[in-house]
Amino acid sequence: MVHPGPDVVAAAGGLHAFTGRTAPIITDSGGFQVFSLAHGTVHDELNRKGVKPPTAVKGGGRRGGAGGGGGGGAALTKTRRPLLQRVTEAGATFRSYRDGRLMELTPESSVAAQKAYASDIIVPLDELPPYYIDDDVLHRSVLLSHRWEARSLAAHLADVRQQAMYCVLHGGISRPLRSLSADYLTSLPFDGWGIGGSLGKNRDELLDLLRFLVPRLPADRPNHLLGIADVASIGGAVPLGVDTFDSCFPTRLGRHGTLLTQGGRVDVRSGRWRSHHAPLDEPWGVPGGGATMAYLHHLVKAKEPVAASLMTLHNLYFMANYMADLRR
Repeated sequence: MVHPGPDVVAAAGGLHAFTGRTAPIITDSGGFQVFSLAHGTVHDELNRKGVKPPTAVKGGGRRGGAGGGGGGGAALTKTRRPLLQRVTEAGATFRSYRDGRLMELTPESSVAAQKAYASDIIVPLDELPPYYIDDDVLHRSVLLSHRWEARSLAAHLADVRQQAMYCVLHGGISRPLRSLSADYLTSLPFDGWGIGGSLGKNRDELLDLLRFLVPRLPADRPNHLLGIADVASIGGAVPLGVDTFDSCFPTRLGRHGTLLTQGGRVDVRSGRWRSHHAPLDEPWGVPGGGATMAYLHHLVKAKEPVAASLMTLHNLYFMANYMADLRR
């Protein structure tokens, strides 16, 4: 939305044509991105409260891992102005992190942008509160998200095209609020159920929440866990009935020099790989064997950008095989 803009993507024929991707695409409402401008990351918030963030937090995506909207210092422009300006019933007003210009994100404008992107699954605008929040404030936030999601759904149903819309269930780790959110949002004609918001301060809280929440979701439509997709969390959530996941976890690790393997994580930066002139012996590695470990080690140490691409490819291939194995 900030760049290159919905008009450019629409002129290309949508995201599939713009990026050359033929597989399904899910797009987010921009809610997490906007509210993280004010709250910072989950990792930051939990650290400030003296809680060591779990693996899921470090690998979090849209919802920032097992903690959701995060907390902490507001992001600032070069002129030190907070990027998130105000939140009203209408929506959220923020400053572009690129040039500081004011932009408004409403339920309707978020849907309009996602229509322009021609993504397969779209997400309604919601408010992302931090993990540490007063119960009354969280309750008001849940109700605001419900109103925004109902408006988003109305905008979507007025122009469905070939797109589906998932709701986003909120309530933090409060079981009464999660029940309230599930009861209300599953009564509306959404195509699937997104589990979002604050999802706990660690993996145990996340899985405990899913044990409570997933059985309350109608099983005739898919559900999606927003922002959680590290290996251990997926392994714990799939048996509880979660269908799909999203996270920057595998790509972030790849960009920072770590490969995912069936035996655990491998740090390519380690000197042990300096003279290892063979690909990683990994059944779920990139087809054809991939680059040698010595070459990857060299690329990382030399700060060559292609290293991030090669290791990201490896980690995505690993995750695809991991999910296929879970399905079997």
